[in-house]
Amino acid sequence: MHPISNVEFMLLQMIAECRQASGYDIKKLVDQRGYREWANIGTTSIYVGLRKLSDKGWIASEETDLKSGKGPIPTWFVLTEAGMAKLKDEILNSLSSTRERDNRFDLGLAAMPLIGKDAAIAALRKRLDFLREALKDIRQKFQSQGGVRLPLNVRMLFLHPISLIESEQAFVANLINELSEEARQYDDNH
Repeated sequence: MHPISNVEFMLLQMIAECRQASGYDIKKLVDQRGYREWANIGTTSIYVGLRKLSDKGWIASEETDLKSGKGPIPTWFVLTEAGMAKLKDEILNSLSSTRERDNRFDLGLAAMPLIGKDAAIAALRKRLDFLREALKDIRQKFQSQGGVRLPLNVRMLFLHPISLIESEQAFVANLINELSEEARQYDDNH
């Protein structure tokens, strides 16, 4: 069984949804849905991913005479039977057991005593600012794409990260309060 990257997983989904798609179609869909917000996918990784999927036998390419505008004649990609089977397997696995987190943030939390409470609080306040901006950007994209009128699966691509960011904001705010309280108690006792 071949391993599958997040980019490849996303590409299989988009090709299946469109029934057939060109690299340009996929790039437009990535931009419209805000995939870049939660996945490391650029134009180059789209085309590298398409090549890998083709090498694994999960997609096939079809040349067409249909041409719109300037540039080369587009290559259309379709899922093979093996590609559809792999996609369904990945969807089931990801919905039932995947749990990805920001391990770098966890490492920073573990090392907080090394920088002191004041520096930790200042850094965590910056994180709250960062989270506030990220949340604003995702909400704006969500609204610009149609908001609550979007199909359920597309809505969830926005609402899940919004929910996670809101939860992290609450966690960080609580942590700042606890660190501030500990710092006050320390000051009162010394």
